[in-house]
Amino acid sequence: MRLLDALVEQRIAAAAARGEFDDLPGAGAPLSLDDDALVPEEVRVANRILKNAGFVPPAVEQLRALRDLQAELNAVSDSAARCRLQARMLALDMALESLRGGPLMLPREYCRRIAERLSERAGNENASGGESFSVDTSGAGTW
Repeated sequence: MRLLDALVEQRIAAAAARGEFDDLPGAGAPLSLDDDALVPEEVRVANRILKNAGFVPPAVEQLRALRDLQAELNAVSDSAARCRLQARMLALDMALESLRGGPLMLPREYCRRIAERLSERAGNENASGGESFSVDTSGAGTW
């Protein structure tokens, strides 16, 4: 195989020296390559067929939805609306994590901090006349 590679390289170099690659259509323009280098070979054809048919994997749809929610969250200043958007983002993030096959178990400390933040926000909204809710931390650590 090395002999064939060397022969190909030699012929390419000779053609370049003769100027055969000058003035090619699209010269200097970036190539449009499909980004499937990280996709296993056995599923590339199936992915390409689905992509050409307009289908995308559920994880990609959820990532797009998360990005859209983040943009919406950045534009919203109302605390109640922000809280609802953050809850939707958390639900989407958890669904995405389950698609990835990630753990459904969260560290207890992380759950406790989330519960504290939600309680603080609920307290702030109650003071301003917003909705109230309670956070049950008895099952902290699992979802």
